[in-house]
Amino acid sequence: MPRPLPLLICGRHRLSLDRPRVMGIVNITPDSFADGGRFASVASALAHIRTLLADGADIIDIGGESTRPGAEPVSEQQELDRVLPLVEQLRAECNERAVPISVDTRKPGVMRAAIAAGADMVNDVGALQAHGALQVVADSKTPVAVCLMHMRGEPATMQQAAAYGDVVVDVADFLRTRIAACLAAGLVRERIVVDPGFGFGKTVEHNLELLRRLPEIVALGYPVLVGLSRKSTIGALTGRDVGGRLAGSIAAALAAVARGAAIVRVHDVRETIDALKIWRAI
Repeated sequence: MPRPLPLLICGRHRLSLDRPRVMGIVNITPDSFADGGRFASVASALAHIRTLLADGADIIDIGGESTRPGAEPVSEQQELDRVLPLVEQLRAECNERAVPISVDTRKPGVMRAAIAAGADMVNDVGALQAHGALQVVADSKTPVAVCLMHMRGEPATMQQAAAYGDVVVDVADFLRTRIAACLAAGLVRERIVVDPGFGFGKTVEHNLELLRRLPEIVALGYPVLVGLSRKSTIGALTGRDVGGRLAGSIAAALAAVARGAAIVRVHDVRETIDALKIWRAI
């Protein structure tokens, strides 16, 4: 197996992975599970992103379509209207801070427009399986990074498809296949991140098994991104609603980096960074 990479080529940036990196979540949707509509306007989203930057976010991840369980898709134009103004306004600001801009999308048209506007990374819950998506990333003039995520089914129905022989083996096999497709299309290894897709067509026990055995995903040899922040698994284990899942989310993030995760995708950037500083010092 190849060794995990020490560097991520992320558009205009070269992101060292010598320490765990924190990706700050920005949902510009009215129906996201964690912040449902709080940052749906450009002004509120910009203010939130600037807070995340001040808190120390290493990557900003902007999403214009909710992919929570049961979510219905939005049109490409609606997603573009939400995402592009933010990418365009933030390009210079994030470039100055050397913080990559990631766009969380499944749509090739949104990927293409976001890359042209200055996005440095595509975070795709569909792992570039949509027709034309892989080619958009492979043909991009700037060498954008891509995060390939495992999802069983579609957001609207994925929790109805949560059945596996061995969830870790199945997820690893899927990611291995998608990595091979990217390499065949001409992407270099240093542009690829993988995400086991916690909560995407998986039960609480599936998520726990994936976290326990995360080193098996790390052994694929690519940086692993973990997104457990405020998710229903945290709620199921703690009995807390979305607003009360900070402590559980931090515990999950620490468990992930202890098992080799290179990037944690979180809502609470400042608190997660503080916890990681203590963890690294110890």
